[in-house]
Amino acid sequence: MADTTQGTDTPSPQSVSVPDKPALEGLEERLSRRWREDGTYAFDRDTTREAVYSIDTPPPTASGSLHVGHMFSYTQTDVMARFKRMSGANVFYPMGWDDNGLPTERRVQNYYGVRCDPSVPYDASYRPPAEPAKNQRDFDAVSRRNFIELCEELAVEDEKVFEDLFSTLGLSVDWNLTYRTIDDTSRAVSQRAFLENLTAGDAYLAEAPTLWDVTFRTAVAQAEVEDREQPGAYHRIAFHAPDGRQVHIETTRPELLPACVALVAHPDDERYQPLFGTTVTSPLFDVEVEIKAHPLAKPDKGSGIAMICTFGDPTDVTWWRELQLPTRAVVGRDGRIRSETPEWIATERARDNYAQLAGKTIFSAKEAVVALLRDSGDLDGEPTKITHPVNFYEKGDKPLEVVTSRQWYIRNGGRDAGKRDALIERGRNIEFHPAFMRSRYENWIEGLNGDWLVSRQRFFGVPVPVWYRLDADGEPEYDEPILPAFAALPVDPAAEAAPGFEESARDQPNGFTGDNDVLDTWATSSLTPQIVGGWTRDEDLFAKVFPFDLRPQGHDIIRTWLFSTAVRADALQDSVPWKHAALSGWILDPDRKKMSKSKGNVVVPTDVLEQFGADAVRYWAASAKLGADTAYEINQMKIGRRLAIKLLNASKFVLNLGVTEASIGAGSLDRISNALDLSLLAQLRTVTEQATAAFEKYDYARALQLTESFFWTFTDDYVELVKDRAYGDSDDAGTRSVQTALATTLDALLRLFAPFLPFATEEVWSWWREGSVHQAAWPSADALTALPTSADAGVLTSVALALGGIRKAKSEAKVKQRTEVETAVVTAPAAQVERIRAGLADLLAAGNAKDLRLAEGDGALVVSDVELVPQPAE
Repeated sequence: MADTTQGTDTPSPQSVSVPDKPALEGLEERLSRRWREDGTYAFDRDTTREAVYSIDTPPPTASGSLHVGHMFSYTQTDVMARFKRMSGANVFYPMGWDDNGLPTERRVQNYYGVRCDPSVPYDASYRPPAEPAKNQRDFDAVSRRNFIELCEELAVEDEKVFEDLFSTLGLSVDWNLTYRTIDDTSRAVSQRAFLENLTAGDAYLAEAPTLWDVTFRTAVAQAEVEDREQPGAYHRIAFHAPDGRQVHIETTRPELLPACVALVAHPDDERYQPLFGTTVTSPLFDVEVEIKAHPLAKPDKGSGIAMICTFGDPTDVTWWRELQLPTRAVVGRDGRIRSETPEWIATERARDNYAQLAGKTIFSAKEAVVALLRDSGDLDGEPTKITHPVNFYEKGDKPLEVVTSRQWYIRNGGRDAGKRDALIERGRNIEFHPAFMRSRYENWIEGLNGDWLVSRQRFFGVPVPVWYRLDADGEPEYDEPILPAFAALPVDPAAEAAPGFEESARDQPNGFTGDNDVLDTWATSSLTPQIVGGWTRDEDLFAKVFPFDLRPQGHDIIRTWLFSTAVRADALQDSVPWKHAALSGWILDPDRKKMSKSKGNVVVPTDVLEQFGADAVRYWAASAKLGADTAYEINQMKIGRRLAIKLLNASKFVLNLGVTEASIGAGSLDRISNALDLSLLAQLRTVTEQATAAFEKYDYARALQLTESFFWTFTDDYVELVKDRAYGDSDDAGTRSVQTALATTLDALLRLFAPFLPFATEEVWSWWREGSVHQAAWPSADALTALPTSADAGVLTSVALALGGIRKAKSEAKVKQRTEVETAVVTAPAAQVERIRAGLADLLAAGNAKDLRLAEGDGALVVSDVELVPQPAE
């Protein structure tokens, strides 16, 4: 039987079965189970690339719990996936779990009360204490292997909870397409990509100044750094020239005086031009340093001349590199001043002063240096307190240090203008939604000052797949790493012998050593298209889904996840990774601050879902446009819940009139003869056109707004106007017309709402249609082009206004709405009068009026001279 709304064939109509009391409660569990059992959202491998719409779904961090921000952004992706599926696409919609890296390690440490110590032997029978110690110093020290096993165990448990929550939310992912960023497949893909980068020269090992988190004892990439305002102080310190003159610098880091290698001022600063090329001696430590010129020095900052230390911050690194200065590092990886006195500190006084700092934390060393400067007279006045931005690791609690270490890097344009330009051009081949987000991508690339540091000194991650030969003295030969065969991946060099060696040769002269580092979690997450798409494992699938159609993600990780994925696809596939990037905004608390676990202002999703239901939460999320930061709004969820309930009840009313699937069968539009019914469908045609166009532009919020507005017109205006006629004789032409209009509109509304309210729409669909609404075709405006030319969308609007005027008059007269109207006058412009005349019969019935006189006039429609039939006294 032909479906008038869709223009496609549908099964034979089923009998209508409407519950007495429709309700939202229980729909999530029942329908989610049915969708899985029926494979409603399963991807069909037997397909062509042209038929596929592939989504590079964000793998949430599996380290504890989700919050409402996840429901917000994942719903926005899901409404697009549902629209594309109903529009005929074969949707490839996977789900992954990002379970390697620091977040999982931190959760495991605190959850079990353990800490990893690679020197501890593996204990196959180890179980963590029933009650973890309150102080981290008392945590159990466990082997690397034991620690990784606990990470695996807890991550799997968290992922089960996440999957249940996402199912309750109604995400239409194909749960057969799941992955973990630490499973064998992901590790093999990540290691393969790293080795491909290494072979191509895009990955390299270098010893260089590195941002370092002293708490986690790991290197940190530029993309993981954030500035935080911190209290500090400027200390005015005197350096001494050979002629006895003093040169004052101002610094917030006096503890780095023993690491000073030069002073620097701007080349145009006339105050210091005579001093360029001369030397001064550092206070306390008696080290002679040269005064240099460099354009990064700021004449208006402090005294206009700064000390260069190795290393206080990234600017020190730039000066050190470009001015070819020596390295004099004094801060260790533990965040303390090195215990051994450096060779460049030679005088007895200097060595005594250094001994008072050795082994101290940065904070304690600063206090000690300031005290020594006071005693020596080299501190000019008291420190001036300030607040200034300080570099932090985004997951860290202490300021970052800069230490020299050997690390692995991937080229990302930070030191190569040609590659930088190529990656900017890649971004211009991606359609950003909203479009202005592209500038954030380009600005990040243009601001890079180094390549991507990808090695981490942690445990639960993808191992760097490299070994090194040891020479006769047991020193590693870093220039010629030993690499595994692709077929052997994944490998763990810290636990497996290098190819061609026995395990007994580990860490022995002329033997080998394994690289103990793991790859940055972004180095694996940047490969989500390759992991889930089957790169190197299922090339047929990869060709059908890559480049992906959509990357949805938060706008705050453009610099990390979006950019790093573009870097890998550029190097590995010479391609963009996806065609579209949809950027979600943040969820803000009532104080307009971003919700985050660290701030303690998050809302638990389970509570919200239990209170309002999935459709209500989805309505709130889908009401926000892409890129827009949105307040957590309970009232919006309440509106969404009322909408879903109204959909159930309005559908019950329509279907109880005798409407069936046959009402929208072949030639059904021919049965619509009433002007009001035709007007409704004319409005439906416009709404369908506009909602479809909005969806195609990724403006799902606009599509929801259009559909919702039409729905309330349908229920509050049209249904109220046609009730009398709808209950008439089924053989009557007027009744057949209204029932066909009702059925056609309900069918379309269920499809239009399906991406937003999947549970309520599926429930109603099951009352009178076979199959799932989510496998039905998206409503087509073309199917309504057969409407007669007399179909005027304005008829319904005008008649509804007149009915509103009659009801207002009754309310002002303080009588019941069912009170009969003897007569009334409706005055309106001529065109509007003609429209009201076309729907007059329904207006009389709905207004319970005997006679309505229509008069032409200027201005807005007015109902006047209302005479009510006297009511008997009660």
